[in-house]
Amino acid sequence: MKKYMILLLASLAFTVVACDDDTEPGGTAIEKMAGDWWVTVNAIIDGEEVEDPYGAGHIQMSTYNTASNSNTEMWLDDLNNFWEYKLKVNVNYAERTFSTPDFVNNVIYESKVKISDGKVLENAATTPSGMPADSIVYMVQFDDDENGLTYKVSGFRRTGFPADDF
Repeated sequence: MKKYMILLLASLAFTVVACDDDTEPGGTAIEKMAGDWWVTVNAIIDGEEVEDPYGAGHIQMSTYNTASNSNTEMWLDDLNNFWEYKLKVNVNYAERTFSTPDFVNNVIYESKVKISDGKVLENAATTPSGMPADSIVYMVQFDDDENGLTYKVSGFRRTGFPADDF
């Protein structure tokens, strides 16, 4: 009988611990910069911005925290939708800016990518449905680009609503 009482008390103890409602899940260190984005890619040619030179249209990309969950770096990933790049960028979380110091390794292919002037701006974009959303913009260069162009990537945070998807 003692054995059954001990088992009953142990199971009650686990039940009480499992029902703790005070736990806050929290977020990641770069949560206001992380997300899925709808962007367009324009080329800078002779100082002029050329709209969508490769006919890619609106593409989806992502920004997300690193395994270290640091507020000084994040992953920038075009999800294989443009130049097929994924790399870590340096972050100034207070300013919501990001960049690389120079060309850095692309983890998708043996190439290097340079990111400059990256920003996430809160509620600075308007979605196709007319709602405000966060905006992302940055300049990107590729060491394997035969034309040596700089590209401007800009767009808005994906809302998840069908009216805002492309």
